[in-house]
Formats: sequence, structure tokens, C-alpha cells
Amino acid sequence: MGQDQFTQQDPTEQHAAPGSGDRTVEHPGRAGELDVQPDHGEESYRGTGRLEGRKTVITGGDSGIGRAVAIAFAREGADVLLSYLEAEEEDARETARLVEEAGRRAVTVPGDLQDEAQCRAVVDRAVREFGQIDVLVSNAAYQMSQDEGIHAITSEQFDRVMKTNVYAMFWLCKAAIPHMPEGSTIITTSSVQAFNPSPHLLDYATSKAAIVNFTKGLGSNLTDNGIRVNSVAPGPVWTPLIPATMPEEKLESFGKQSPLGRAAQPAELAPIYVFLASQESSYITSEVVGVTGGSPIT
Repeated sequence: MGQDQFTQQDPTEQHAAPGSGDRTVEHPGRAGELDVQPDHGEESYRGTGRLEGRKTVITGGDSGIGRAVAIAFAREGADVLLSYLEAEEEDARETARLVEEAGRRAVTVPGDLQDEAQCRAVVDRAVREFGQIDVLVSNAAYQMSQDEGIHAITSEQFDRVMKTNVYAMFWLCKAAIPHMPEGSTIITTSSVQAFNPSPHLLDYATSKAAIVNFTKGLGSNLTDNGIRVNSVAPGPVWTPLIPATMPEEKLESFGKQSPLGRAAQPAELAPIYVFLASQESSYITSEVVGVTGGSPIT
């Protein structure tokens, strides 16, 4: 679907907008249900050995940004453990197939990261399979659009957002750090929403702001351990989460508010995760890298 990652192109026209033909799907959403398939880099990403031999964990690794990162990591030489919800098993199997097609090991661990024990289980499985963790990508997230504002956000929804987006990140990091050698990296997924919150995503934006603060603090905390911690802050990205959590009338215009005039495809995010996971970014920690199509993160 996508162009070669090294081909020079006009960024405003590199990918088509999802468009008015898209429809909502039931949460959590699966890639095969989308009318316009996301580009995860299946045809375009070419590795150069930048993560050769690394042992990596990616949460939310079934589809969207997680799948794109898994493909890129594998093609750069890394083994990958994928964490995902049981309802996303079909997508996770496809991601695992793509990892193995690149000649790397894929380990799949279904389960809900709202449970601290599940977070520990993900880390324990990675250590059993790989011996250590070199890269932890905390990417799993939950959102639900609420045009009615704060009064429509139930305590149950708020808890789910915070536990999936923030608590799980904390639990995963706490469990993984003892198994991460010097030179390892932690990469969180924040959002442009952390800096410029949309009214209909109040709880989600709040969780992403917490991720930014946690990333900066943990990065400072782990300098003596030789572990770097950074965050990727995407703008609008076309993933199954979007039609699963937004009304159809918002899908046609999704991403058009960015200066580049369109949503990103997951494949456009993956190289940033590779960079932050690799030794090329060795002097970068406690930073947030925006991939927003030109929207500021300040």
C-alpha cells in the first residue's frame, strides 16, 4: 500500500485520507474490518540491522502503531513479544506471522493490561523466552470519544482509560526494569492530545499528559541504570481504534486538522520508534518526539 520508505515524495499526498466510505466498527476494532486498510509498512519497510539481536516487548502489538513497530523491529533484527487483548487474536497472529517472515522470533501474550498481574505476566514471559528485555514499548491504549463532555464520562470509563494507558505503563516499567541491561530503552506512546486536548477526548488527553510527565521523570530516574526513556507523541493516525471509538461523521474529516491535511499511517510512526530504540539515539532521554503532521507539541 505504501511507498518505499526512502523514496522522496510530497508528504501531503503520500497517503490518501480514509474518506467518507469508512464506517464505525465494534471496539476494540480489527484491521480486517476497516474499509481503508492501514499501511503498517508491510510492503515498504526495509531494515538495515539497527536492532540486531535485541529482545523487545510491544504492548498493543496486534495492529495499528504496534504492528508497524513490530514489523520494523523484526526487519531491523529484533525478536518481538506482542501483548494484546484476547479479542484481537486474529490481528496478533498476522503480526506474529510478519515478524517470523522477517526471520525473527514472535511471542504472543493475550490479556488485559488493566490487571497488574497481567503486566507482570507479560514481563515474566519475555524473560523466560528471551532472557532479558532490551526494548520495552508501552503502546497499548484505550479511548472513547464523548461529544457530551465530562458529564458523559463515567467512572468506569475513566478507570479503564487510566488503567490501560497509565497504570499499565507504570506496572510494565516497574516489572521490566530489573531485567533490562545497560543500554536498554523504554519507549512510551503519548499524543499530541497531551499538549492540545480535544474536548471530546478529555480523559484520554489527560492520560497522555500523564505519560509525558512519567516519561520525563523516569528518564531522569534511570540515568544511573544506563536505561533511556523517551516518548513518541503521534498526531492523528489511521488505526482500528479510530472507527472503533469515534462516530462515523468524524471519520471523513479525521486528520484534516493537521497542517499536512491528513492522518498519518502507522508505517510513518515506526521509524521513530526504531531510532529511539537504537544506539543512534544514545544521547536522547526524557524527550518527547512529535509525529503530528505539523501540529505543535509545546
